[in-house]
Amino acid sequence: MAIEEAVMHKARKPRAARRVSEEPPAGMAAEEWLTRVDLAAAYRLAVVYGWTDLNNTHFSARIPGTEHFLLNPFGMLFDEITASSLIKLDKDGNILSDSDYPSNPAGFVIHSAIHMSSPDLNWVIHTHSRFGTAVATQKQGLLPVTQKALTLMGWLAYHDFEGAAFDTGERPRIVNDLSDKRILILRNHGLMTVGKTVGEAFVWMYRIETACRIQIDALAGGSELQPISEGTQAKTIEQGVKMYGPGGFIETGKEWPALLRQLERVDGASYRR
Repeated sequence: MAIEEAVMHKARKPRAARRVSEEPPAGMAAEEWLTRVDLAAAYRLAVVYGWTDLNNTHFSARIPGTEHFLLNPFGMLFDEITASSLIKLDKDGNILSDSDYPSNPAGFVIHSAIHMSSPDLNWVIHTHSRFGTAVATQKQGLLPVTQKALTLMGWLAYHDFEGAAFDTGERPRIVNDLSDKRILILRNHGLMTVGKTVGEAFVWMYRIETACRIQIDALAGGSELQPISEGTQAKTIEQGVKMYGPGGFIETGKEWPALLRQLERVDGASYRR
């Protein structure tokens, strides 16, 4: 459900009668529970922003201090996911938690490649969104014709399509293509963003999806696009690197507390269960 529609339906959504407990279940470390809550929130927010493809994409998180990862149960829609329903996997893809659902092997191949490549890439978000996939299918990819696009280009890389991601041999190529960037356009496939925090990965996805949407809308208008000089392009790309990076005045990810407040206004707090 897109954000405008979600807000319109807000009055008809049931609200939890009380605040859902922040305490982890017995036997679970607080760090794991907090990671589960944030990951469940990211799935629910993807519904709010209209990024879903039934249950066919994946957001994942590394549990702090471990080589274990959380992934969505394959068979649950994103608006059904809760903190306790997420599946825990080891680095070899073995399920470590009780679940009535399996994991999606393609999800593990793509996400584990990123998680295992760096101790700082704790969060991975992958979508098959309408506008992101449309741009991923265009030969030139993201065009340098808007401020939104240009400020992201210093953070952006591309990975060529190799078929459905079941082959672990694709892992090193994904990692190599991502390099030190935070946004990966998966050609003919979709989008991927990564981050040290959930907020960072989620907001990168918001920004690239918005840039893609603007591009598709502009092209659909049928008028010639206004070009931007090479000098201004370079200046704007550099500005994006500085302002979105660590210490920047709009450092990516700081929006996360506000996004959680938005989610609870629209959808309540059931994701915390």
